[in-house]
Order: sequence, then C-alpha cells, then structure tokens
Amino acid sequence: MSQNLRGLSERKGLKNNLFGEIVNGSLTTADNIDIALKELSQKYLVGQSAILGTSSFYDFLRTGHKGKKVFICDGTACLTSGRQEPLRKALLERFNENEIGTVTCLGHCHTNHSFMHGHATHSMADISDIDEILDNRNSNKPEFTTGTNADKPPLFEKITDLREFYRPLKEYAGNIPRSLAEIEISGLRGRGGAGFPFHLKLKTAAGTESSQKYIVCNADEGDPGAFSDKYLLEERPHSLLFGMMLAGAITGADTGVVYIRGEYPESVIAVKAAIEQIEREELTSFDLPGTCFSFKFYVVEGAGAYICGEETSLLNSIEGLRPEVRTRPPFPAVYGLFGNPTVLSNVETFANISYILREGGAAFSALGTEKSAGTKLVSLDGAFVKPGLYEVRMGTPLSYLFNEMGGGMKYPVKAFQIGGPLGGIVPASKVKELSIDFESFSESGFLLGHAGVVSIPADFPMIKFLSHLFDFTAKESCGKCFPCRLGADHGSSILKSAVDDGEKINRELFSDLLETMQLGSLCALGGGLPLPVRNALHYFSSELEEYFTTEKINHG
Repeated sequence: MSQNLRGLSERKGLKNNLFGEIVNGSLTTADNIDIALKELSQKYLVGQSAILGTSSFYDFLRTGHKGKKVFICDGTACLTSGRQEPLRKALLERFNENEIGTVTCLGHCHTNHSFMHGHATHSMADISDIDEILDNRNSNKPEFTTGTNADKPPLFEKITDLREFYRPLKEYAGNIPRSLAEIEISGLRGRGGAGFPFHLKLKTAAGTESSQKYIVCNADEGDPGAFSDKYLLEERPHSLLFGMMLAGAITGADTGVVYIRGEYPESVIAVKAAIEQIEREELTSFDLPGTCFSFKFYVVEGAGAYICGEETSLLNSIEGLRPEVRTRPPFPAVYGLFGNPTVLSNVETFANISYILREGGAAFSALGTEKSAGTKLVSLDGAFVKPGLYEVRMGTPLSYLFNEMGGGMKYPVKAFQIGGPLGGIVPASKVKELSIDFESFSESGFLLGHAGVVSIPADFPMIKFLSHLFDFTAKESCGKCFPCRLGADHGSSILKSAVDDGEKINRELFSDLLETMQLGSLCALGGGLPLPVRNALHYFSSELEEYFTTEKINHG
C-alpha cells in the first residue's frame, strides 16, 4: 500500500508536493474539511483517509493547535532548569490560557527562556524583556558562547568569498574517485547519532542503478538539548549546500531536499536565502568534461513531529504519507525518497565535506581519534556558566569541555543526559572518565549521539526525569510498532501511579518492559529509551528504590 501511495505522490514531484499542500494549503484553512479532502484526493489520486491520516499526525496541524498564539518550549533542558514556569506566568498577563500552547524544543537550550510567537522563536536573558519582544514581533537572535580547541575548526570557519568557497566543487565533481577517496580517508561518520561511515552511503547510492536519485538533509533536529544544526543552518548554510551538491555529483543525484523542523522558522528563512544566493550567482550548475552538472534544491518545512528525525519517517513525510517508520532493509541508499536511491544524512555531516576537500581527508582525520575522526559540535545548556556551542576535537576529555571551556556549573548538578532523550544519563562522577568520541561513550554504557547536553540539577527528582522520558516517547511515537507505542504509554502510566499514588513498581516487570521495548521496537525511539532508564536505575538506585519492589511474580 505504501509503495502505491508513494508512486502516486511522486507524480507531482517536489515543487507542488502533497505534504506541502497538507501543511500550507487549503486543508489547514478550509471551512469545510470534507470538501478540501475530496479536492486533494482527486488531485493526487490518493484516498481521503490517507490524507486525513497524514494531516492529523503532526502537532502543528492538530485541532488543539488552532487558536494558539504563543508556544512555550517544554523540552528537557527547559524542564530541568525550572525557568519556564515564570515565563508562563508572564505570558498569562498578555494571553489567555487557551491561547498558550507548548512545543517540544525550540533549540534555545542555552537560555531556557524560550517561546514561539508570530512564526518566530524568541529567547531572553530576563523575564522583563518579554514586553519588548512581543511588541516588536521580531525574532531576537540569541547570543551564546562559541568556542573550539581546534586550530582550524572545520565548522566554525567563516566564509568570506562565496565563489572561492564553492570553487573546489567543480574540481572534485569532475574527479569522483578522488572525492570518494578523500572522504573515506577522512573517516567521517554520521553526526546525527548513529555514527555510520559516510563514504559507505555514497558508494551504495552511487552503485545502485536508477534514473533518479536524491540527496536529503535531515535538519529535523528534535533532540532537546541540541542546537548545533540550528546554528549551522542559520550561520553556515553554504557549508551544508556545498556538501549536498558534492554528494549529488558522486552519486549521480541532481536533486537535494533540506527537511527543516517547523520549530526552526529562522533556519528555513536562512537556508532559502542561501539557495537563492547561489542560484543567482549560478553556482549550482557548471560544465564538466562530456557533461553538465546541475543541482536543484528544495526546502521542506516540518509541522511538529520528533519522529521525523528518524530517516525513513522523514522520507515518508516528504512524500506526503503518514510519517511512520519503515522496516529495513532496504535502506535509503537503495530505496529512499519515492523509492529511489537516496543519500540521507544530517546537517553537521554534510557541512564537513567542504573542509575535507579543501584541507584533505588526512587533515580532518588527524583532528580526532583513530575511530572517531574530525571534530564534534557539542551543545551546552543553560546550567553552564558559559552555555553555548563548542566545536571540539574528537577525543577531547569531557571534563575539560565542561569545566574549562564551559566554565563549570551555575548550580549543583548530579547528572547529564547527553545525546538527546534517548541518550545515556551520565552521573557527574563519571564525567572525568569520558572523552568526546563514539567509543568512549559506548564502552561506558552511554551514547554520544547528537551531543546535546542536558543538566539534571541535584534537587531534581530522578523519578520525575524518567517519567518525562516515557511521556516524551509516548507522545512522539509514530504508533507503527506495539513495543514503542504501548510500552511507552504503559511505562508513563506506572511511573505516574508510583509518584502520585504510592504504587510500587515491580522491578522484574519493569525490566521486562524495557527489554521488550529495546528488542522489539522498529527504531531508536522505543529501542533507545531503555538506555537512560537503566543508567538511572544503576547510578541512582538509592534515590529510586522507594518507588520499586523486588517482590517475585507468581507466574502460575
């Protein structure tokens, strides 16, 4: 069924696509939803139930979203900071309760005073700034610390001459073996969390026969605590575009899609402006020996769904289908967007390509460790003395990043969740044992992931934090597989009963629940949740023991 719908959606292409019409077209503004559904159904030859199923999936398109004028961030970093409740009270002086909604994360984790209003995100140093922000109705670009311990950082380097920046693209597009060799030598691994070798995706897509191929950038940075992609999209968009075009030249793809989460409206504006700039400067096409290279970009704005950060869910979303996770194999490099070979990676991964070609793969590799090459962007939340974004060499001691570069903590912190809501919970006592690289974290039972850091204050109840993680997973599950959909909801329910009603949680049954979610879930949303929960149960057992019982279950 999905393949049939995918084929019907492909007929209209990307310029006038079904997802765009669902989000921005008549369906969201129609007085009569039935008539609008019928018209879209006839236009795309897709059943009305399929279109309704897609439109009802996203937060921004749900009925409860309508009538809201301002949205408060309820991401993990804002939750643990405790700063959003004063913000809510201040907004209630300007808006009614039913005009205030919530969003999962706005990428302002360095301030923890953030909200969305007028299709722009806002952040403030003090609550007293709120009137000026609302009256001006403009987004205020938040200032935060940036730092690096690399002499020549690949991602922070500013672009002063646009034509000179894009000049190597033609040279390397005309020498594919050399391009692939430099990327392989660099040891570049995906920066979205999985750490998969990037050159293997390129080789797979290049070796798969197809008349149409795509390059897709996953800019749906939904991990609370992470804002590195947001920075690159708004401050270094040309690094991203360069990397996508080079990937297109290597694989034979002529079309690129940048999928940006709806909670990043400024990022959408910045990337579109950068694309218009290089098209105006005629930098997206050039002659090569015996052929002409030409690349077309499309920007797709999401509508509020964390699961679209999962690559196959993102592809379904672009196609106008309900963004549920696909079973794999086949993988996107073989069967991706509209069923065609697709190289799909995140912003930071693509943004490294220009440095690798200019300086050489060996130079990039030398910045990191043997298995984790290059640098990594790390986001430090508002609990640090110097919150912000740091580009550090892989292998940098975590304690150096936190204490020297980040300035230490503003208040006592007992643990850090690193790598998003599915990342491990690292107790403060373990920081001195870790370094910023994939192996250090995995060998210690944690996850580097996207490298967003959320601080858990010493007085923040760990049981409340675990409840938040289960609530998040239950809310954001695509619903396709039972272990994630039912498991997250059940876990949320029993934790709530333990806190509110004093009901003890059976440790054996809880362990079974975690195992079922880990082994049975189709993607990392349900499958990854057990990692931080087990970390908390192990390192904070004395704090959590009052909520659990080890009473044996009578099975029969």
